[in-house]
Amino acid sequence: MHKQTIQTSTIQYDVVVGKGLLSNIDQYLPKKYNNILIVVDEVVKGIYGDTVIDTLKSAENVAVTSVPAGESSKSIEQYYRLLSEAIEHHLDRKSLIIAFGGGMVGDLAGFVASTYMRGIDFIQVPTTILAHDSSVGGKVAINHPKGKNLIGSFYPPVAVIYDVDTLQSLPAKEIRSGYAEVVKHGLISDQAFFEEVLNVDLTTPLDTEVTVDQLQKGIGVKAKIVEQDERESNIRKFLNFGHTLGHAIESELGYGKITHGEAVAIGMLFALKLSEEKFNTRMPYKALYDWLSKNQYPLSISWPGINQLIDKMKLDKKSENSIVQMVLLEEIGKPSVVNLSDHELRAHLEKFIRELD
Repeated sequence: MHKQTIQTSTIQYDVVVGKGLLSNIDQYLPKKYNNILIVVDEVVKGIYGDTVIDTLKSAENVAVTSVPAGESSKSIEQYYRLLSEAIEHHLDRKSLIIAFGGGMVGDLAGFVASTYMRGIDFIQVPTTILAHDSSVGGKVAINHPKGKNLIGSFYPPVAVIYDVDTLQSLPAKEIRSGYAEVVKHGLISDQAFFEEVLNVDLTTPLDTEVTVDQLQKGIGVKAKIVEQDERESNIRKFLNFGHTLGHAIESELGYGKITHGEAVAIGMLFALKLSEEKFNTRMPYKALYDWLSKNQYPLSISWPGINQLIDKMKLDKKSENSIVQMVLLEEIGKPSVVNLSDHELRAHLEKFIRELD
């Protein structure tokens, strides 16, 4: 078992990573709760639901509610339904919400917790590789048809309990999705970490020891940044490397048509190309492209129109005064935020799409 402590301006919480933690969740709760609502996606409930419920028997009242798997559940309709469930189950300000599943469940249940009775405790119990990123840092949100995560808040969990045994049941596309964020953490932090990740073959069964080590490193990268900039006023923006175009692709194609990490992977390739142009430097574009291709990331997609993409990129939370801001790299481990005009962005996107296709 490995534990990292995250210190924010309002709370300190532990991120526990290890094997077999689901059957001992009650040991890692920061205090005793008598009323608990578990929010779980339908797929995870079918595989692991009974294990978590059984280990929480010390609580007087444990209720479970499920949501359909997939990004489309991060909706105003599911958000409102979960608030109604919280009321029906008589949750009060001393109750707990458990977000049990991937990043979608963490974002959705966390946003419910942040707004129910002006905020009650919640913990993250991630079950995907991608959630090593989304479960840490306190960003919770739902989507709007106009853009991803446009309705949300900063609301940290009181604990993150990450049982890596759950990763063994992930489909290939979810493994790809999660590892894109591990790649991102390497690119914005450390050349050696990035190269280490590129040695991983996602087409073969994951090596648990290697995976845990890389997830812990990724969590460490994010924790260091979040502790310095909890509310994304400066360096936390670096964590959005690859996300400006990635979120636009997700939104334009329709949530669930491409996974978050698969879209971010394309966004990172674009950011590397743009970094070479802006900083007159060489980036590991080919190395990343070859790794993504080898590991069956969908790099050939039905591209939306350039104007639609740019409009979506302007809705990115980093953008100011309708000017797109992108995180680029001066070198590996040295990210920077750059403003881009519509004209410049259009020219670079057209060239990138031609070359990628």
